[in-house]
Amino acid sequence: MTRLVHRELAGGVATITLDSPPNRNALSVRLLGDLEERLTWALAEPEARVIVLTGTGPVFCSGADLKEQRIEPASGAADAPVTASFPEIMALLWESPKPVVCRLNGTARAGGLGLVAACDFAVAPLTASFAFSEVRLGVVPAMISVPVLRRLNPRAAAEYLMTGEVFDAARAVEIGLLSRAVPAEELDATVAHYADMLVKGGPEALAITKRLVREVPAMPFEEGLRRMAALSAQRFTSQEGQEGIAAFMAKRPPSWVPAAPGDEKPADSAGSAGSTEEKPS
Repeated sequence: MTRLVHRELAGGVATITLDSPPNRNALSVRLLGDLEERLTWALAEPEARVIVLTGTGPVFCSGADLKEQRIEPASGAADAPVTASFPEIMALLWESPKPVVCRLNGTARAGGLGLVAACDFAVAPLTASFAFSEVRLGVVPAMISVPVLRRLNPRAAAEYLMTGEVFDAARAVEIGLLSRAVPAEELDATVAHYADMLVKGGPEALAITKRLVREVPAMPFEEGLRRMAALSAQRFTSQEGQEGIAAFMAKRPPSWVPAAPGDEKPADSAGSAGSTEEKPS
């Protein structure tokens, strides 16, 4: 059976691509199963330093597959498969120790915005549009509210989650849903810039920094200073910290920075640092 989500590894970047254009990359049970499997692979793959989540076609993700959410009265089914593995997928993205960049190939709606909000960075073309359309269907943006409300400012969250109004990419940046909105021809270069910058960071340092960006604002001020002073001392004396300092003094790249193209060893397996792409299945 053909996969609905593909994977590729090159230069320390694991790219995961939603590929179900006929239903606008809707979150079907099949797609969610493939996506969870691909994310689990990327998190476990030691050569994957950064994860990029993207899609094919003009729509990044249209949200839930509504055909799967209908309950036929004659079936006797109590519930539609509304959740599948969606909560687990958002948790994988949110809690990933590896930075996750969402490269929106186009428009996103409803549940698709949960994926966007769960990523650390999100870049979209200026032509993309967005909407939390759930209320217009008589349902609620329940699951996606967990990451979304951590991104959007409260006024904007109330406005767009309660009205279902469509908004553009520039507005999405203003309210905190996107990191950047760029001309379509600059999308790939912008995502590549993020990836290039992120692979230069120490893996442990990035994972810890991701946590502190979220946790420190909620700490009492003096407690935060005390805990962060201890963390700073720990990281300066860590193996990774000492390697970074030694590399800086020697004017060389730290050991964790992937080799530049042309300097890599030939790829001979999916675990290689070279470019690897799965075969269709």
